[in-house]
Amino acid sequence: MTVESTTERVLRVLALLQSRPSWTADELAAELGVTDRSVRRDVDRLRALGYPVRATPGVGGGYQLGAGTRLPPLLLHDDEAIATAVSLRLASGSTIAGAAEAALRALAKLDQVMPPRLRAEVRAIYGATETVVGAGTEIDADTLLALARACRDATRVRFRYTTRQEADDERTVEPVRMVAAGQRWYLMAWDVDRDDWRTFRLDRMRDVSLTTWRFRPRQHPDPVSYVQRSVTESPYRYIARIRLRADAGQVRDMVPPQVGRVEDDEDGWCVLVVGADDPDWVVMHVARMGFEAVVLEPPKLRAAADRLATHLAAIASRSDR
Repeated sequence: MTVESTTERVLRVLALLQSRPSWTADELAAELGVTDRSVRRDVDRLRALGYPVRATPGVGGGYQLGAGTRLPPLLLHDDEAIATAVSLRLASGSTIAGAAEAALRALAKLDQVMPPRLRAEVRAIYGATETVVGAGTEIDADTLLALARACRDATRVRFRYTTRQEADDERTVEPVRMVAAGQRWYLMAWDVDRDDWRTFRLDRMRDVSLTTWRFRPRQHPDPVSYVQRSVTESPYRYIARIRLRADAGQVRDMVPPQVGRVEDDEDGWCVLVVGADDPDWVVMHVARMGFEAVVLEPPKLRAAADRLATHLAAIASRSDR
């Protein structure tokens, strides 16, 4: 028997052991068309590779694939691979901490080894589930996969990007991490042409392509903190800092991460940092939160608060004659 046929049979044994809780030696031998002795040798080969195959003697005993100290490679049938790919794509929009990023990494690995015929079926299913991270924010599945591979393999990426000013620029970047904030995905990357770190919204990217240029990863800021700071501060004229008498976790529940960030303070206070072009908008929303508040900066925010207080006092003093 050739090495190829032996290897193929060992993989078939592994697939059978993964398909149900227990198999007898006779059942495995019948499925494979070999002797009990061959089955025992194949099981020993799997154990040598690190698969914890347990053997239970006696009537009703058999072989069982147990849980080891690390997750071994899984063998998936066609329908299982398709279902896994679709589930991972749906999980990439998860709000559970770390789940979305892990799902994307797993999806990139699966997509890399998936046969073309299965990839076509998965793409067809993707077409029926266009929204990845929330209503109104549609992300192309190929873009997600390409960027996930680029982050993993430290490969430069080129794409066209539409800015807030609706300019359409071509960018070449060295991607580090994708971050989900609210209902949007962002890419943190080193912009090669601008020689600085940048944040890019995935829904504004077009014609994303991986180059063959591998880069040496450089020291970078924390991706989550950097993206949140970029999203909540960089695009706006004013950066408002308001001290609130409230628990930081309670305020975070009220303020989406793409709108503002909350810093822990002391003595039952926290600091809300919000970017805005209109100070009146900030004051109005802070007032609606209902907490005792102190404006730290900018001075225009205090003026906006004074205008709002005067206006509300005038409304409250009027009576319907």
